[in-house]
Amino acid sequence: MSTLYTVHPSPLGDLLLAGPEPGVLASVTVPGQKGGARVLPDWRRDDAAFAEVVRQFDAYFAGELKEFDLTLATRGSEFRERVWAALERVSYGSTVTYGELTAMAGLQARSVRAVGGAVGANPLTVVRPCHRVIGTSGALTGYAGGLERKRWLLVHEGVL
Repeated sequence: MSTLYTVHPSPLGDLLLAGPEPGVLASVTVPGQKGGARVLPDWRRDDAAFAEVVRQFDAYFAGELKEFDLTLATRGSEFRERVWAALERVSYGSTVTYGELTAMAGLQARSVRAVGGAVGANPLTVVRPCHRVIGTSGALTGYAGGLERKRWLLVHEGVL
């Protein structure tokens, strides 16, 4: 079965939403995102398949939703899945450092750089809130979607 996708406008630009079946989200990509998904020849556009995803994104961007409730289907190494699960526990309106996220994932401090790599490889931008991870100094460090989008998201959530 081919991957289903839709494109939905947002304050971050057109979101590319993709997944293996209706209602199941495997990827959210913003324009120009480093390592982001691209529509492949065997993908099939199906706007109706992502109606609930779109509804939740619209509510989030309107300030009416603070936590996504979606069926997710990502595939990563055991390490990445562990980091991504920790990311999902970082609540709306808060931030953590890479070191704090490393501890939340139950990993040793020496893993912090690898944790940064897993955060950067997150296929579900916004839904899995990698924008809430900041540097130890409080600086807005790397974001695959661009630092201006990270700043926008943190302002939107009332952090900045």
